Amino acid sequence: MLDSIIKGRVWIFGNDIDTDVIIPGKYLRTTDMQVFADHAMEGIDPEFPRKVSKGDIIVAGDNFGCGSSREQAPLALKHAGVSCVVARYFARIFFRNAINVGLPLIEVDVECNEGDEMEINLLEGTVRVNGRTCHGNKLPDFLLEILTDGGLVAHRKAAAKE
Repeated sequence: MLDSIIKGRVWIFGNDIDTDVIIPGKYLRTTDMQVFADHAMEGIDPEFPRKVSKGDIIVAGDNFGCGSSREQAPLALKHAGVSCVVARYFARIFFRNAINVGLPLIEVDVECNEGDEMEINLLEGTVRVNGRTCHGNKLPDFLLEILTDGGLVAHRKAAAKE
């Protein structure tokens, strides 16, 4: 179940972080989520999987998740413990893949430093850090419902039971 308020420590990444950086292609032959978690962001920071903690938040610039359409990229982040990804702009296919696998994200331009504590309110589309509140693009209700159910497959299963 999705918590609409997400709090965590910030990890900063730049612009144009592609899916090959998020989870390198050599790890795509498995369905083991631990393998994905153990190699998340390896292409840009090989130590990230050992440094990230459950609940941490990635903050990036423009075009996060560009490149191939691999669903494994948001899965790698989710299983590494990332609770949300904040970026000025997401590549559209990454955006939808993240929603589909139940990884929250928000588009907003926010200034912060690595290690800062951040609070995200998904229902309001706001990010609070260092005493400032930034208003981002609030997700539509239907996407929030998918996230609340844990992703698209869980959402469809829940709908089938109704």
